[in-house]
Amino acid sequence: MATFGVIVGNRGFFPSHLCEGGRRDILATLEKQGIKAIALTPEDSSYGAVETLADARKCAELFRAHRDEIDGIILTLPNFGEERTIVNSIHWAELNVPVLVQATPDDFSRMTIKDRRDSFCGKMSSCNNLRQYGIPYSLTKSHTVSPTSEEFAHDLQTFAATCRVVKALKHARIGAIGARPAAFNTVRYSEKLLQASGITVETLDLSEVLGRIKNLSDTDPIVTNKLDAIREYTTVEGVAHEPLIKMAKLGAVIDKYVEENDLSATAIQCWTAMEEFYGVVPCTIMSMMSDSLMPSACETDIAGLIGMYVLQSASGRASAILDWNNNYGNDPDKAVLFHCSNLPKSFFLEHHMDYQEIIAGTVGQDNTYGTIVGRIAPGPFTYARVSTDDTMGMIRAFVGEGTFTDDKLLTFGGYGVVHIPRFQDLLQFICRNGFEHHVATTKAQVADAVEEALTTYMDWDVYRHEA
Repeated sequence: MATFGVIVGNRGFFPSHLCEGGRRDILATLEKQGIKAIALTPEDSSYGAVETLADARKCAELFRAHRDEIDGIILTLPNFGEERTIVNSIHWAELNVPVLVQATPDDFSRMTIKDRRDSFCGKMSSCNNLRQYGIPYSLTKSHTVSPTSEEFAHDLQTFAATCRVVKALKHARIGAIGARPAAFNTVRYSEKLLQASGITVETLDLSEVLGRIKNLSDTDPIVTNKLDAIREYTTVEGVAHEPLIKMAKLGAVIDKYVEENDLSATAIQCWTAMEEFYGVVPCTIMSMMSDSLMPSACETDIAGLIGMYVLQSASGRASAILDWNNNYGNDPDKAVLFHCSNLPKSFFLEHHMDYQEIIAGTVGQDNTYGTIVGRIAPGPFTYARVSTDDTMGMIRAFVGEGTFTDDKLLTFGGYGVVHIPRFQDLLQFICRNGFEHHVATTKAQVADAVEEALTTYMDWDVYRHEA
C-alpha cells in the first residue's frame, strides 16, 4: 500500500471554509484507492490546512517523523493556496520524494467572493515556487480536477506507479552474475552512471557460482526443494533428471546469493560458458525469478535489466526482456518479439521446458535444457529500454505502449507478434540513436508513469513514443 503525505493549501483572504471540504474529499479518495494518508488534522491547524509559517513547520515535522513511510506528497489546492508555506513544508521535510499538484475547479455558478476558489491561478504560483526551490513535481492530466472524480483517481494511480519506480531505482541493488558475453558489445554499460542514480551493481564471477554448486549434493534440502519448485513451475516432460538437478543446484546458489546481498534483480551470463562447462541453460531459474517479481535478464544485460525493474515497479507485474527480432510480413506496424527464452510463465498462453535450439548447434542439445518456451498471450503491454551513454555522461531511455496480437507463428523459443503504432518511426529512432536490440516489456500500460519517473525525478533523457 502506498503512503502519501498530504498538504492542504490555504490562503486566508480566499474562502477558507473550502479547505474543510477539500481535505475531506482528498482523504476519502485516497482511502478509496487503498492509499494511506499522513496529514495535519483540524486540531493541528485551521481546517488541517497549511497557511502560516507555524503550519508549515508542523507539517514538515510530521512528514519527517514518517519519512520511512512516505512514498510521495500530494499538494491539494481547494483555494488559491499560500505558495510560500506550501513550498516550505516540502523543503523543510527534506523527503526527496515525488510531489503531485492538484487544484480543485471552480463552479461557474458559485463565483462570488464567498465561494470562488481561484485554484486555477494558485496552482501556477505553487508550481512557480516549487521550481524556484528546485523541487521536482508532477501534474494532473487536467489543470484543475475534482479530487472525487474518476479522472483524478487515474491521476493518483499513475502517480503511485511513478513513486514506486523512483523509490525502487533509488535503492536498487543489482546482481551481475558472470561476465558479458564476448560477442555482445551491445550489453556494455557504466556502473558509475548507474551509481550516480542510486543503483548499485554487485558482481559475482561465474566460476564462484560453479564452485558453490560443487559443494551441494543431490539430496541437499535446498536442492530438492528447488527441484520440486521447478517441477511445479512448468511442464518438464521429456527432460532428463540430470539437467533438472543441475538447474535446482544453480537456482539454490543464486537464491542464496540474492538473499545474502539483498539484491533487487539479477543479470546472468547465460551463454556459452554455462552450457559448455555446466551443461544447462539458466532460463528456467531466471523465468522463475522474474515471475516472482525478482527480474532476471540474460546475456548480463544490466541496462536491459534496469528497464525490466522499472516496468515491474510501475505495473506491479512481471517483466521480461526480449529481442526486437523479426518483421511480420509486410505490415509496417507489426514485428516479432522473441527470446530463447527465460520469459516469466505469466507471459504465456501455455508453456513448457525445452532445450535451447540456437546454442544446441554449438554445444549439443543435451547441454542446453532449461528454456521456457511458448507463445505470448495477446493483450496490451509497455516496452522500455534503458541505456548508459558513457560518451555523453548520461542515462538515456525510451518507452511506449503496444499490443501483443493474436497472430500465430510457427517458430521456437518464447515469442509474440506485436502491433505498435508508427513502429517504423520507433525503429528509426532506435537505430539512429544507437539503442540496443534488447527491450524490456510488461503486460500492462504504464508508459505515463515510467516517463514521468525517469524524466522528472531521475533526470534521464527519455523519448516517449506515441501514436
